[in-house]
Amino acid sequence: MKVYRNEWKYLLSEASLSSMESRLRAVLEVDENSNSQGIYEIHSLYFDDFKDSSLKENDAGISIRYKYRIRYYGDDLSYIRLEKKEKNNGLCHKESCMLTMDEYQTIISGDVSNLIYDSDKALLRHFAMEMLTRGFKPKAIVDYERVAFVEPVTNVRITIDRNISVSEAFDEFLTGDYLRYPVVDKLKNVLEVKFDDILPGYVRAVINERNLVQTSFSKYYLGRKQLKNMGRY
Repeated sequence: MKVYRNEWKYLLSEASLSSMESRLRAVLEVDENSNSQGIYEIHSLYFDDFKDSSLKENDAGISIRYKYRIRYYGDDLSYIRLEKKEKNNGLCHKESCMLTMDEYQTIISGDVSNLIYDSDKALLRHFAMEMLTRGFKPKAIVDYERVAFVEPVTNVRITIDRNISVSEAFDEFLTGDYLRYPVVDKLKNVLEVKFDDILPGYVRAVINERNLVQTSFSKYYLGRKQLKNMGRY
């Protein structure tokens, strides 16, 4: 049975960033994967089908939808994941599996028929089938820096994402050596609040202190729009 989580998103001004971070650090733990500054980099390669269904469904506000991406962190290429993120009436569910370098290269080549029969990873087999039947292929690279806070007991995770950028240099995804185009104003940051059933009152108080307005922010969607506006893709 799939487990769905709440995911609330807000745009956070640069002026509010320091105060919000200080308050969150006072009540939550910093993610153990962060560097000494409490930050880690995220690199995501998003896929869409020949109809750009993920893009169009997001634009239309379809409440039940999904998208695929390949993700790694910082410059660590020993930890590459395929992820499928589903939305269902405001709730989120994510499946993932690790990828070997050979599996990654096979996906990028587009010749994925062997993965359907040879892989023991259900998500990878399903994605390979979708690539063959629906023409899924890379559509955008989205990069950003993240500060993450966690509350392990109630499974709360709060993240602040800054310096969000997009690129279409798919062949250079794993090298990080490509031009990146800002997706949002540098003075805006994305705050995401993820939790299961209950958001503790003391955490809710920190979020509500700034009277933030919830938004349906999609990094992939805005990245694609930015590339289109620039005539890049």
